[in-house]
Amino acid sequence: MRFGVLAGVLVIALHAGSARASDAAVEGGVGTASVLASLIYGPIKLAYSTLGVVFGGLAYGLSGGDSDVLTAVVTPAVRGDYVITPDHIRGERSIEFFGRQPEYRDEEVVLEEVY
Repeated sequence: MRFGVLAGVLVIALHAGSARASDAAVEGGVGTASVLASLIYGPIKLAYSTLGVVFGGLAYGLSGGDSDVLTAVVTPAVRGDYVITPDHIRGERSIEFFGRQPEYRDEEVVLEEVY
Protein backbone atom coordinates (compact mmCIF):
# COMPACT_ATOMS: atom_id res chain seq x y z
CA MET A 1 0.00 0.00 0.00
CA ARG A 2 2.74 2.46 0.94
CA PHE A 3 4.63 1.64 -2.24
CA GLY A 4 1.56 2.36 -4.36
CA VAL A 5 0.96 5.73 -2.69
CA LEU A 6 4.65 6.63 -3.00
CA ALA A 7 4.67 5.64 -6.69
CA GLY A 8 1.55 7.71 -7.34
CA VAL A 9 3.02 10.77 -5.63
CA LEU A 10 6.26 10.39 -7.61
CA VAL A 11 4.40 10.10 -10.92
CA ILE A 12 2.36 13.24 -10.17
CA ALA A 13 5.44 15.17 -9.05
CA LEU A 14 7.47 14.15 -12.09
CA HIS A 15 4.61 14.99 -14.45
CA ALA A 16 4.12 18.45 -12.88
CA GLY A 17 7.88 19.08 -12.98
CA SER A 18 8.08 18.15 -16.65
CA ALA A 19 5.16 20.45 -17.47
CA ARG A 20 6.92 23.34 -15.74
CA ALA A 21 10.17 22.56 -17.53
CA SER A 22 8.30 22.40 -20.83
CA ASP A 23 6.65 25.79 -20.22
CA ALA A 24 10.00 27.29 -19.28
CA ALA A 25 11.58 25.92 -22.44
CA VAL A 26 8.79 27.37 -24.59
CA GLU A 27 9.05 30.77 -22.89
CA GLY A 28 12.83 30.68 -23.26
CA GLY A 29 12.44 29.90 -26.96
CA VAL A 30 9.95 32.71 -27.45
CA GLY A 31 12.25 35.12 -25.63
CA THR A 32 15.24 34.03 -27.71
CA ALA A 33 13.23 34.39 -30.92
CA SER A 34 12.16 37.91 -29.95
CA VAL A 35 15.76 38.94 -29.23
CA LEU A 36 17.03 37.53 -32.53
CA ALA A 37 14.18 39.11 -34.47
CA SER A 38 14.84 42.46 -32.76
CA LEU A 39 18.50 42.29 -33.79
CA ILE A 40 17.38 42.30 -37.41
CA TYR A 41 14.21 44.40 -37.17
CA GLY A 42 15.50 47.12 -34.80
CA PRO A 43 18.28 48.53 -37.02
CA ILE A 44 15.99 48.51 -40.05
CA LYS A 45 13.28 50.45 -38.17
CA LEU A 46 15.90 52.84 -36.78
CA ALA A 47 17.29 53.54 -40.27
CA TYR A 48 13.75 54.06 -41.61
CA SER A 49 12.88 56.50 -38.84
CA THR A 50 16.14 58.42 -39.31
CA LEU A 51 15.49 58.78 -43.02
CA GLY A 52 11.90 59.81 -42.25
CA VAL A 53 13.12 62.63 -40.03
CA VAL A 54 15.62 63.79 -42.67
CA PHE A 55 13.09 63.73 -45.49
CA GLY A 56 10.44 65.24 -43.21
CA GLY A 57 12.77 68.17 -42.55
CA LEU A 58 13.38 68.58 -46.28
CA ALA A 59 9.65 68.41 -47.00
CA TYR A 60 9.00 70.97 -44.27
CA GLY A 61 11.53 73.36 -45.77
CA LEU A 62 10.35 72.85 -49.36
CA SER A 63 6.71 73.34 -48.39
CA GLY A 64 7.42 76.72 -46.87
CA GLY A 65 7.10 75.58 -43.27
CA ASP A 66 3.87 73.60 -43.52
CA SER A 67 3.75 71.52 -40.34
CA ASP A 68 1.08 69.22 -41.79
CA VAL A 69 3.58 68.07 -44.41
CA LEU A 70 6.18 67.46 -41.72
CA THR A 71 3.72 65.46 -39.64
CA ALA A 72 2.60 63.39 -42.62
CA VAL A 73 6.17 62.34 -43.37
CA VAL A 74 7.61 61.99 -39.87
CA THR A 75 4.72 60.29 -38.05
CA PRO A 76 4.75 56.98 -39.97
CA ALA A 77 8.53 56.87 -39.75
CA VAL A 78 9.05 57.67 -36.08
CA ARG A 79 6.04 56.02 -34.45
CA GLY A 80 5.63 52.28 -34.24
CA ASP A 81 7.52 49.38 -32.73
CA TYR A 82 11.31 49.37 -32.51
CA VAL A 83 11.71 45.94 -30.91
CA ILE A 84 9.97 42.60 -31.31
CA THR A 85 8.47 41.42 -28.03
CA PRO A 86 7.33 37.94 -27.02
CA ASP A 87 3.74 39.14 -27.57
CA HIS A 88 4.61 39.77 -31.23
CA ILE A 89 6.13 36.29 -31.56
CA ARG A 90 3.07 34.66 -29.99
CA GLY A 91 0.76 36.62 -32.32
CA GLU A 92 -0.97 38.41 -29.46
CA ARG A 93 0.05 41.81 -30.82
CA SER A 94 0.73 42.93 -34.37
CA ILE A 95 4.00 44.55 -35.39
CA GLU A 96 3.54 48.20 -36.28
CA PHE A 97 6.37 49.21 -38.62
CA PHE A 98 4.59 52.26 -40.06
CA GLY A 99 3.38 54.27 -37.08
CA ARG A 100 -0.01 55.90 -36.81
CA GLN A 101 -1.36 58.89 -34.99
CA PRO A 102 -2.41 57.97 -31.44
CA GLU A 103 -6.08 58.60 -32.19
CA TYR A 104 -6.00 55.93 -34.94
CA ARG A 105 -4.22 53.22 -32.97
CA ASP A 106 -6.03 50.05 -31.99
CA GLU A 107 -6.35 50.17 -28.23
CA GLU A 108 -7.75 47.68 -25.83
CA VAL A 109 -10.92 49.02 -24.33
CA VAL A 110 -11.01 48.69 -20.59
CA LEU A 111 -14.36 49.07 -18.91
CA GLU A 112 -14.32 50.31 -15.35
CA GLU A 113 -17.12 50.84 -12.92
CA VAL A 114 -17.22 54.32 -11.51
CA TYR A 115 -18.80 54.72 -8.10
